Amino acid sequence: MRSVPAPPRALHPAGIHPALWRFAEECNGLLARLLGYMGALALITIVVVSLWEDLQLPAGTSPGTSDWSIAARARPAFAVSQADPFGKTEVYEILQHPEGGRKDVLRWERDGKPVAELEVYRSGGEVKRSGPPVAEIAGRMDPGGARELQPAGLIDSKFGAVALLGLIDRGGEPACLGFIKQFAQPDVRISGWSCQGDTLPARRAAIGCILNRLVLLTAGSDPKLAELFAHAELRRGACTPGAASPARSADWVTGVQNPRLRGGL
Repeated sequence: MRSVPAPPRALHPAGIHPALWRFAEECNGLLARLLGYMGALALITIVVVSLWEDLQLPAGTSPGTSDWSIAARARPAFAVSQADPFGKTEVYEILQHPEGGRKDVLRWERDGKPVAELEVYRSGGEVKRSGPPVAEIAGRMDPGGARELQPAGLIDSKFGAVALLGLIDRGGEPACLGFIKQFAQPDVRISGWSCQGDTLPARRAAIGCILNRLVLLTAGSDPKLAELFAHAELRRGACTPGAASPARSADWVTGVQNPRLRGGL
């Protein structure tokens, strides 16, 4: 006698139509896929926003100086007196760093082209992470880095001996001269560059005039800065269109581009 196979086990709970059960399963699958898509979209959004914030620069800054911002409400602390304004425009800009540094930058332009710049840098906590000052000045003088920067001797000023740097052209003579003077107390650096003058002595003289005419308008709460400029004014000399005098500490070895011979001929 043959046995009769048992009926197949029900795949759906009793009392629920199979069509309704299939519809519920499709809804669960759709919901799971939507949650997965939304999670992926949220992750992509977080990554994009994070990258965008990293690429943004604070207002008033430019690439390479993202840590510095323009202090619109700060008052100028320095000035260059008796500067020749004929055909030139003076621009004064104040930059501040979140860790306390401040840069007072004066620029002179002729026909929209920069011809000279002076920067007074009072450092803060950021100085430990800043690059070499000579490299910074080279970047300001020649942003493209196409010319070579070399020592160009010393000149004397009311701040003492000031080191010069020259961007050497094909002809071998510096077309523009940079300068730098670092003080320990207070922690101040005076630097800049100038392309004024048709000859090398005239360019040296132009830098000497800029430094001798630099005056302090306000020291704020820094008495050492006021003392530095007060002592410098006692050494202030006349600014003449002739060649800049070499530094008192320079000789025929250190006075590059403008040597002093020892003894008479």
